[in-house]
Amino acid sequence: MNTEVQKLYNALIDAWNRRDAKGMSDQFAEQGVQIGFDGSKLIGKAEILAHLTPIFEEHPTAPFITKVKDVRSLGTDAAILHAIAGMIPSGKSDIEPAVNAHQTMVAVKKNTGWQVELFQNTPAQFHGRPELVEKMTKELRQLL
Repeated sequence: MNTEVQKLYNALIDAWNRRDAKGMSDQFAEQGVQIGFDGSKLIGKAEILAHLTPIFEEHPTAPFITKVKDVRSLGTDAAILHAIAGMIPSGKSDIEPAVNAHQTMVAVKKNTGWQVELFQNTPAQFHGRPELVEKMTKELRQLL
C-alpha cells in the first residue's frame, strides 16, 4: 500500500512540476479536495482543473522539491501521506525558504486504483522560530 500511495503522490507532484493541470486533476477522486498554499479550497476534478489551468498558463510556477516523511494506513483502502516541500523559483538555483510547506495527502483505493481525496499544501512559516525554517530548508537542500 505505501508504495502505491507514494506513487500517487509522486504523480501529483510530477504533474505540478510539468505544469500539467489535467495530469494533476486526474489524480483526484471525483469529489477530491485540494487546499492550496493560499488557502484556496477546490472540490472535484473539474474545479481543480479550472483553477490550475490559468495558473500554469499565466504564471511561472516553481517546481516542488519534496521529501515524504510518513505514509500511514487508515485501513485497507485509505492512507495518509505527510511530506515536506520546497520550491526553487524561476531563475534561481536554491530553495526559497519563504515558500516551504507541509503537504498532506489522503488517498483512497477505488475500483480504478488509488486516488487523492485530499491534498493540502500548508505554508511552513514557523512564526518566530527561524531555526525550524532553516532546519527544513537544509533537509530539502540535501535532495538537490
